Amino acid sequence: MVRAEQATVRGALNTARKELCTSVPQPMPPMGGPRPLRWLPHLAVAAVAVFASVSATEDMSMRPVGMVHAALLVVALRWPLPAWWLSLLMLPVFSLYPPFGPYTGWAWAVHGGLLFLVALRNRPRVMVETVALSAALLLGLQLADGGIGPWKFTVIMLVVLALVMAAATGVRRTREVRARLAEQEAALAQERAHRTVLEERARIARELHDVVAHHMSVISIQADAAPYRVANPPGELVAALADIRAGALEGLAELRSLLGVLRSEDRTDGNAPKAPQPTLERLDDLLAGVRAAGLDVRAVTSGTRRPLPDGVELSAYRIVQEALSNALRHAPGATARVELTYTSTALGLRILNGPGRRAAQPSPGAGHGILGMRERAAMLGGELSAGATPDGGYEVTALLPVPAAPAARTDKEQTA
Repeated sequence: MVRAEQATVRGALNTARKELCTSVPQPMPPMGGPRPLRWLPHLAVAAVAVFASVSATEDMSMRPVGMVHAALLVVALRWPLPAWWLSLLMLPVFSLYPPFGPYTGWAWAVHGGLLFLVALRNRPRVMVETVALSAALLLGLQLADGGIGPWKFTVIMLVVLALVMAAATGVRRTREVRARLAEQEAALAQERAHRTVLEERARIARELHDVVAHHMSVISIQADAAPYRVANPPGELVAALADIRAGALEGLAELRSLLGVLRSEDRTDGNAPKAPQPTLERLDDLLAGVRAAGLDVRAVTSGTRRPLPDGVELSAYRIVQEALSNALRHAPGATARVELTYTSTALGLRILNGPGRRAAQPSPGAGHGILGMRERAAMLGGELSAGATPDGGYEVTALLPVPAAPAARTDKEQTA
């Protein structure tokens, strides 16, 4: 038991020694707030060092030594503990040798500044240790009549050291509170972004209900009609098709119940909307409505236009709709261009608008349009990028993969 306690004490002493004698750089971070003022504390410390090295050393016969001591304030901005140790070693020289007498008061003032910089960058225990060593040196020089002067000066310096400890403690606590607040704000922002992603995914799922329900209805109808397309079908085949139809109908019923709950969250009457989801066939109507709202927009299509899977059509329509809505909201009076590029494996979208001709009105929206568009593209395995253009406009580009259509069966295969 005694050995364990001794080992604990030795470990604590070693830790304290390492912390107090470290030479690891401890740069003072910039101040928070406006960018032009972030380095104001560093400039203030440098200004005090220059003033002390110029004005306080005028009457010294060995002026360079005093200037070196004052310059320790600048050194302490990166290495506070080594600068403090050097100052602690130089203080007896200033007090014991008469040629340095005119600088003694300033030397202790500079030392107080070094203590403050040490306390800002180290744990409270290190602050207490450095202040205690400095106070012990001050009292030792006073008791030994080391040229400190009257006891009044010693009392004043002790009060200064106490004020240094209080000020450093207050600044440290303020920084800790700000750091905790910043962490909480970051956590809240992350949680808000996660919640927004879930909301966007739920909204996309509600919109895709008709698409999925249509495909499941087709599966059910085809499974029900398949036995009648073959003469004398085997009983096992009829039973398997019946199971497929029953599973499709059961899945369709569960899907409708689930999506009915999701849709009812946005409606006070609890009823799901019955309107079909839009596709690119209605793009001209969308552009006409946007033009009527004041946005000069035109569409350009390249490649062979063809019907796409319902999910791709819906997502492409919503991306164009959201991008144009953002242009109306943030760039009133601008011109816009919608480009659709059809390839064999993907649909490319590019919505580009120029700068607005008048100031945009404050928008009460949540500002999650870009996030929703990215979710739609990611749902299809595609990519979406959005950002400002050099001329002050905005550009949204998306690439939506298009699954290869299954090869059409020949008449021979259909009647086999």
